[in-house]
Amino acid sequence: MPQAPPVISVVIPIHNEEGNLRELHRRLLAALTPIGRSFEIVYVDDGSSDRSLAILRELAANTAQPIVVVELYRNYGQFRALVAGFERVRGEIVVTLDADLQNPPEEIPRLVARLEEGGYDVVNGWRRNRQDSFFRRLASRLANRIAATLTGVRMRDYGCMLHAYRREVVRQVAACNEHSPYIPTLANALARSATEIEVAHAPRKSGQSNYSLLKLIHLQYDMVTSFSVLPLCWLSLLGLVVCGLAVFAGGAVLLAPLFGIGTGLSAVHALVVFLFLLIGVLFLSLGFVGEYVGRIYNEVRKRPRFVVRRQHGAEERREGLPDRREKSETLRPTRDDGRPHDRQD
Repeated sequence: MPQAPPVISVVIPIHNEEGNLRELHRRLLAALTPIGRSFEIVYVDDGSSDRSLAILRELAANTAQPIVVVELYRNYGQFRALVAGFERVRGEIVVTLDADLQNPPEEIPRLVARLEEGGYDVVNGWRRNRQDSFFRRLASRLANRIAATLTGVRMRDYGCMLHAYRREVVRQVAACNEHSPYIPTLANALARSATEIEVAHAPRKSGQSNYSLLKLIHLQYDMVTSFSVLPLCWLSLLGLVVCGLAVFAGGAVLLAPLFGIGTGLSAVHALVVFLFLLIGVLFLSLGFVGEYVGRIYNEVRKRPRFVVRRQHGAEERREGLPDRREKSETLRPTRDDGRPHDRQD
């Protein structure tokens, strides 16, 4: 007989976290059991190069509770790994958190209670007393303000991974089929109602952060270009202003000799300054346009967002859910003319 679906599903992306996994698993079980609801834990191994996958398989084999380990073919990134987990969850409430134990698993009951009591679709955590470097906190604060302005989605902490979602929101996020999904902002945009609660934050106990400065900058590009074309509007307005100033400066250069004002050398300097300013705006605009064109290119190619090599610890076909192997994350054989084979073939 098939087992009834759990009430709570916890999805955790894993990338080279072998030093944290055993304690994470122990604390998860200790935090979820007192809630009194059935639950499952979905670990998504995002192409780890250490012993993370072996430890996850061992935990799945030695735990009585339903544990699912999704092994991705290579490292696809945190948010794509989350989508891989979203496509396999069965619970009505889906909780996400990091594996580095900076998001304490003990906060999960508070998120679940707030989601159920308030009738919200999304409950976002925002980190109080962050245990990060000053530079990291400053960059995060700046990024949060920029993101709120550009996306129109108000959140205090876009970088916190501790969230609770209704199943309907998770299904919508997975159905968007985006190559570079920024899940916290996307889920808030799709939800009917969302709220935030303070959550604790702890220093990392083992390993190193997978987010370098370059990755953080790229993540901000992902968020901005996925949700807003406002930067293009601002650049267009800036271009108009700069062009107006250039016309004004050109008129001043032409009229100055008539009134005996200025010298030719100062006029040349002014024109050079405005010329370089215009070139800078042009290149900045091309950079943003290139981001959008690149996204269109990725969507048109329809390449798989991720490829699941195998799944451990649970059946791949779940009651009431389609077989995930039939979706776009696996490559289908093709004919000589490039068309995919039909099932009868």
